[in-house]
Amino acid sequence: MKCSRLFRTSISLTSFIIALTTSCFTPIKLNAQEIDQPPNIILVFIDDMGWGDFSCFGNQAIETQNIDRLAKEGIRFEQFYVNSPICSPSRVAISTGQYPARWKITSYLAHRQLNQRRGMDQWLNPDAPMLARFLQSAGYSTGHFGKWHMGGQRDVGEAPLISKYGFDESLTNFEGLGPRVLALKDAYDGKKVTAHTLGSDKLGDPSEITYVDRSLVTQSFTESALQFIKKSESEKKPFYINLWPDDVHSPFFPPEARRSDGSKRALYHGVLDTMDEQLGVLFDYVRNRPSLKNNTLILICSDNGPEQGAGSAGPFRGFKTHLFEGGIRSSLIAWGPGLINSEKAGTVNVDSWFSAMDLVPSILSLANIKTNKSFDGQRLDSIILGNSNESRNAPLFFRRPPDRDSFYGISDCPDLAVREGDWKLLCEYDGTQAELYNLRLDRAEASNVASNHPNVTRRLTTAVVQWHQSMPQDAGATFKSTNQKRKSKTR
Repeated sequence: MKCSRLFRTSISLTSFIIALTTSCFTPIKLNAQEIDQPPNIILVFIDDMGWGDFSCFGNQAIETQNIDRLAKEGIRFEQFYVNSPICSPSRVAISTGQYPARWKITSYLAHRQLNQRRGMDQWLNPDAPMLARFLQSAGYSTGHFGKWHMGGQRDVGEAPLISKYGFDESLTNFEGLGPRVLALKDAYDGKKVTAHTLGSDKLGDPSEITYVDRSLVTQSFTESALQFIKKSESEKKPFYINLWPDDVHSPFFPPEARRSDGSKRALYHGVLDTMDEQLGVLFDYVRNRPSLKNNTLILICSDNGPEQGAGSAGPFRGFKTHLFEGGIRSSLIAWGPGLINSEKAGTVNVDSWFSAMDLVPSILSLANIKTNKSFDGQRLDSIILGNSNESRNAPLFFRRPPDRDSFYGISDCPDLAVREGDWKLLCEYDGTQAELYNLRLDRAEASNVASNHPNVTRRLTTAVVQWHQSMPQDAGATFKSTNQKRKSKTR
């Protein structure tokens, strides 16, 4: 039954979502007789990178040759979404398979007072259904290496350690707790880092902090992940790794040789080029060992759209924090020569639209791990492995960060968005100011056709408002711009 028909039934929207996205099973352990060499998983989650920043997605200023090589041997997906246009909630979704609003994390986690003002929790509840914990319980070695930003930042020093979420080992930056690597300098003039770590060097155990030059932070994460792989190999255990670099988030401090003309975009490209080279060391290690190459899936994407003036959203409208495509559509690459359909190697999937939270039940399905937990994400491993060009059969809903109603030149950013099939609708919390776009015909969201399709507009507006009201509420309304009394606006 198609989604459009389901919306016409008397079934509530919440029941509809649960019926389509729930995965209910009995938990199991890995069994060598049932599963021969369960797949290793490496999830590379880049920070603030635009859809068009890989050279295989159109960047002509630099060549991301190591990542491009994975794309040539794997599959590129052009209609992949993250579930928030800003970091912390996007990380919650890709970790739990659920909408981040369910866990009251709807913007970046900051200091405790600001978190409270925005109606947010101080950290992700450890009871959340973590992908890593499911894999760990089934016999996987699990490691997180990179930015965390789901608790333990600024003045929030009592957040749970990363190990409480199902990870055997971790190394993070200033937005997490436990072993950390921090930038040695926050400027080229050699000033000792204090402002950039925002007080995080005062949290936790100072003996667990290592300082390196800013351009070597990703290298530290990659080296730790590589050692973790080697350890898992020696123990003959499958592994799951989060490799989440703090790059290419500002401030941009590439090595001196890659500073170019010193402009913001040139510095950004220097960081991107350096990150590609540093990640390439790990990619080459996996590729050059047949036991890993034939049984490892690498997934690469970004947590949200680019910062204005730095990265590129390609043909899409908007930037980080926006619910327009530029803020939530991410370039996804899947690599796994022994797992992906060999006939699809080097191809581009331009049809399948799905999201980061769909990766959680999909990875569990690949590992043959069953759980009685419910997900908003759907099992779509057939798409990831190149065996299908289908898409989600449930709509995707989005809510903007509560403190980003006015940002990057837009004085009144849409509060809500929904994608269903080719349709994309944006509106305010109360359903007003609806904008409707057919993404197959207008992926740049240039022509609002809401008045031409009143039935579609009405149906999707009702759906996204009902979804919004079914979620725990943040303090978004209190951050509305002072000019919100206006009755209408042309965007």
